[in-house]
Amino acid sequence: MAHREISSWLMDMDGVLVHEERMVPGADRFLERLRELGRPFLVLTNNSIYTRRDLSARLKASGLEVPESSIWTSALATARFLADQRPGGSAFVIGEAGLTTALHESGYTQTERNPDYVVLGETRTYSFERITQAIRLIANGARFIATNPDNIGPSPAGPLPATGSVAALISRATGVEPYFVGKPNPLMMRSALNQIDAHSETTAMIGDRMDTDVVSGLEAGLETILVLTGVATRETAKVYPYVPTRIVDSVADLVDTLE
Repeated sequence: MAHREISSWLMDMDGVLVHEERMVPGADRFLERLRELGRPFLVLTNNSIYTRRDLSARLKASGLEVPESSIWTSALATARFLADQRPGGSAFVIGEAGLTTALHESGYTQTERNPDYVVLGETRTYSFERITQAIRLIANGARFIATNPDNIGPSPAGPLPATGSVAALISRATGVEPYFVGKPNPLMMRSALNQIDAHSETTAMIGDRMDTDVVSGLEAGLETILVLTGVATRETAKVYPYVPTRIVDSVADLVDTLE
């Protein structure tokens, strides 16, 4: 594979920079080196619960300095997508501050009466009443959007049902599949590239999952780097019909390759 000059970096957050709220060893050196070289980068997450400010504070607590402007979430990508598709529209939203804030800032009105969209995001307190409301609104013609297709999310106590699982419940009740904006939809990558004015030919995507990070990077035309500090192992990576450009043990291994 021809070596590409990489001048911009996209990277997943969980499993790449942090693992269960703790910094991946060497992640601070990697980010510091990108800053020294003046390389634009964005930290991506499919999680739509938190605002950029929340995530910046969480990363800081684990020892990583990441400004709000260097964070891109599926909530922000969803708000950008809806603002482009139907400017000034309305939505019935199931989600937390990360999603409601992003939609509000993109000029969207949140309503329970005849919304243009039902937008489903991550939340820790899914309400049966609001899910029922979403089902009825979709049955009445509201378009169904979900921030990301992840079925489960990690927690210290074990897996939690995530957006994809609740979307499946709503789809089962309505017969309507949602449009998922987050990874593996390459739309998430393209919106991130636009955010830092980067080009796919000179950008790399670092992730810990083959089925979201690597495939969406690949489909968006980026160099892809799989790290083994999260979900994937060298063995599980072999199962997929596509391969990343490189596999490294962790982002710490990339520090000396930056120039």
